[in-house]
Amino acid sequence: MTQNKFELAIELIDAANKEDANLETSDGEQWPKELLYSTRMSDMQQRYAPDADDAMKLALRAQHIQRWKYPRNEYPMDRKGYHLWRTNLYSFHADTVAALLVKAGYDDEFINRVKIAVSKKSLKSNPDTKLLEDVSALVFIEHYMLAFVEKHPEYEEEKWILIIKRTWSKMTEKAHAFALAGSIKLPESLIPLIQKAVS
Repeated sequence: MTQNKFELAIELIDAANKEDANLETSDGEQWPKELLYSTRMSDMQQRYAPDADDAMKLALRAQHIQRWKYPRNEYPMDRKGYHLWRTNLYSFHADTVAALLVKAGYDDEFINRVKIAVSKKSLKSNPDTKLLEDVSALVFIEHYMLAFVEKHPEYEEEKWILIIKRTWSKMTEKAHAFALAGSIKLPESLIPLIQKAVS
């Protein structure tokens, strides 16, 4: 029964993300952007934390669920606007996955645990939130950092070092070791910058 609930929850999360009209190409195949992101999160979880339980597998799968419904440009393009957008976005993700987990038949305790992780609460003290932050940072470094750099050619090296340091500071020592051990594919052109930032 538990496995059936889990499989249904995955189907519901993936169906929600398949609605994304934004497309991204990976290995020659077009994907709805957030569906691709969610599968990358699950792939990284299997590599980094293969013993994660169902609650965390679902939290990781749903971290960006239907993110396109909360575009950044609908908020003021300043620091205050960014923080407001991020706060509302995390709540939206948590509430969206919670509704799907109710449909899948999970109880309140299970759902609340997923919501806390997806909304990134208690990062310093909650192991679930730490795991979500680790996996999302590893996915960012492997799949999205290079595109992010190319999108902002106006940034100086010092700013990139600061961005990498901020990402690195959110990760646990286990994730640091995992990244530096060659367990993820570092963007080749950025390796010197990454090394400089984390040294």
